[in-house]
Amino acid sequence: MVKRIFILLLVSVIVSFCSKKTYSQELNALLFSIEDEIRLGQQVANEVEKDPKNRILDEKKYPQAYAHLRRITNTILNSGQVRYKEQFPWQVKIIHNDSVLNAFCAPGGFIYVYTGIIKFLDTEDQFAGVMAHEIAHADRRHATNNLMKMYGLGMLMQLVLGENSGNMIARVAASLLGLNFSRSHEREADDYSVIYLCNTPYQASGAAGFFEKLQRSNQGARTPEFLSTHPNPANRIQNIKNAATQRKCNLKASNNASYQAFKNSLPR
Repeated sequence: MVKRIFILLLVSVIVSFCSKKTYSQELNALLFSIEDEIRLGQQVANEVEKDPKNRILDEKKYPQAYAHLRRITNTILNSGQVRYKEQFPWQVKIIHNDSVLNAFCAPGGFIYVYTGIIKFLDTEDQFAGVMAHEIAHADRRHATNNLMKMYGLGMLMQLVLGENSGNMIARVAASLLGLNFSRSHEREADDYSVIYLCNTPYQASGAAGFFEKLQRSNQGARTPEFLSTHPNPANRIQNIKNAATQRKCNLKASNNASYQAFKNSLPR
């Protein structure tokens, strides 16, 4: 009870003295520790992987595919710019579905990528841009902000205090499977994809290359979920390129031989 009163008083102070944006950031940090976020992400991962529609590629059968995926992911994580690089487990898995152009993340660094988007893209720079975008969603704790809007302070406070937390985590995890990010979160993830890739051998505007590929291919019917809240990729392409130029990042294309090997390692 004392702990509850203390937290509620602290929340009241934040509400009274902080701007709306700062309030959201401080409140999320108060309600969800890194440990809470990882626990929540693990629950979401369990939900994803037990769904028979999500055919997780077996790493023992496709070790080369996972070696490529982790090589690319680790290059981004080791850029020196990922805030929770050491704290989050950064579990990355492949879902075997060639008809889906998508990748998504759960809290705590649990990321899933479909074979469809891997095969669709032409270069490792483009794929690195997509992965950097998803890493940014996790690293900036965007899912926590969305959960605050969906469930409100009361439910999340009970989660933090451990009251019926098991049931609540299961309910929250189920809702995260269909979570869409806001325009501001998508813009921030685009910006951070540049920040992350700027300190790697990859083309820093790799995410823009993905959008350009999407436009050229006229794949409107297969548009990924992370485009749904900001459906005009032209603005995103220009913003990403401008950010890379302003930061004086690497704009040269990297070697694509390794990416073709990645695609060849996937099931036909």
